[in-house]
Amino acid sequence: MTGHDSLAGSDVWDPFGTLRRALWIGGGQWAGKSTVARLLAARCRVTVYHYDYHDARGHNDRRIARRVGLGEPATEPDPDRMWVHTTPEEMAAATLAGFPDRFGWALDDLRALVSGHPIIAEGWGLRPELVAPIIDSPRRMVVMVPTPEFRRRQLRELPRAASLGHRVSDPARAQANRLARDRLVADDAVRNAHRLGIRVIGVDGSLDAAAIAETVADHFSPYLS
Repeated sequence: MTGHDSLAGSDVWDPFGTLRRALWIGGGQWAGKSTVARLLAARCRVTVYHYDYHDARGHNDRRIARRVGLGEPATEPDPDRMWVHTTPEEMAAATLAGFPDRFGWALDDLRALVSGHPIIAEGWGLRPELVAPIIDSPRRMVVMVPTPEFRRRQLRELPRAASLGHRVSDPARAQANRLARDRLVADDAVRNAHRLGIRVIGVDGSLDAAAIAETVADHFSPYLS
């Protein structure tokens, strides 16, 4: 089976046809996905769905409810246990295992959207292997990943990238674990994108956000007004 063949329509419930007509930007953390989507909203008059915003709010409530329903503790594990005493490989595996449920919640959000303009969904949880069964062409998705150099630049320039957001006993080790996890999760997105024939854009800082947005707009051009 070719990558294109694997993108056949699925039986995913899509009452308004929103999911199959959506455009998708997935990839690694700190690649500029949100910035590119906002630029496209202004330039191409698209409606943007920010996965990370919903994932940190309403979806978090659903995660808590799911843990309670499974008989697990309602609260997250101790920050030290999560960020300091867990290996990046274990962290990446847990993150990847959780993406399908989180993707289902994103689909719930998107089903409720009806827009006179194309809808672009962006976020690191929009994984190629999860999106592929919904779309009719690999051209409806792009995966953006930062190079190691660009990731280091983002750490220097973006406060939210440099801050873990949790009080831990060893901040340096926790941050190193987090960065290694993010790299592993991004690498997994690249592998799946290549397997499915979905375009990967490496972001190395040589082009500014406007130029990257131009590249993405060109990729999506058959579906943009």
